Amino acid sequence: MEASRATSAALPSSGVRQVALDLLALTKPKVQSLLLLTTVTTMLVAGSPSFWLILATCIGGYLSAGGAGAVNHFYDRDIDAQMARTATRPIPAGRIAPRTALWFGIGLGVLAFVWLTLTTNVLAAALSSSGFLGYTLLYTVWLKRRTWQNIVWGGAAGAVPPLVGWAAVTGGLTGLPIYLFAIVFFWTPPHFWALSLLMKDEYAKVGVPMLPVVRGEDETRRQILLYSVLLYAVSQLPFCGGGGLDALYLVASLVLGVVFIGLAAVLQRRADRRSALRLYLFSLLYLALLFCAMVADVKL
Repeated sequence: MEASRATSAALPSSGVRQVALDLLALTKPKVQSLLLLTTVTTMLVAGSPSFWLILATCIGGYLSAGGAGAVNHFYDRDIDAQMARTATRPIPAGRIAPRTALWFGIGLGVLAFVWLTLTTNVLAAALSSSGFLGYTLLYTVWLKRRTWQNIVWGGAAGAVPPLVGWAAVTGGLTGLPIYLFAIVFFWTPPHFWALSLLMKDEYAKVGVPMLPVVRGEDETRRQILLYSVLLYAVSQLPFCGGGGLDALYLVASLVLGVVFIGLAAVLQRRADRRSALRLYLFSLLYLALLFCAMVADVKL
């Protein structure tokens, strides 16, 4: 009897911890790190924000992007259940009810708008909400299952954090944050398509029309190289287009851009999984180093 009571008393604590971990998983914390990096670095380029303003903006950004992630988990629960990579996620695994995830995501999105309005300004809050709506409605609901260009236009949602960061510091937008938005926008397709080459079979299995599934791997590699060149051109705008960045950024963007294009060219020539993985991993480093170079250029 005593053992039974002890067991029943222990279960709630374990259950609460698991629910908390599953709710955290719905917010896609691994994806958030790069979004927050582009937010913080942009804020440092925009001016000299206080620690508390940076923290408040990051909290709001996490709530908004995390809410969008939870809605994405809700909507994609049917295909997640069929793919080995995602079958253990909280909803397909049966640990979180779909309706709970949906309202959790919407609640985070609303909370993010209120929080950013109170701690930063309405423009930053509105821009963050545009990213939330772009990822949930534009990408997840409308584009992802309809066209191979899903990540091209849906990727605009992931390019919003620099705009939010700049607006939080300055209260407005100028040419430079638009350039930073464009950099992330053109970075997203080659980054994601490199990953989609590795996951082609899973996407084909569930009928998601990612580029390698619809147009084939050769066309995907060609598009990756094309967008890598476009990314290189766009990355020069903060220096050449009157964005105010100088030589340090120029050198960093040139070196990083040449390596990116080189890896894309290798992928097109070799057409193997190792080359795709190498480009995917470098693309993560590329964006982080490029935005850090902006900060170094401005502060040094």
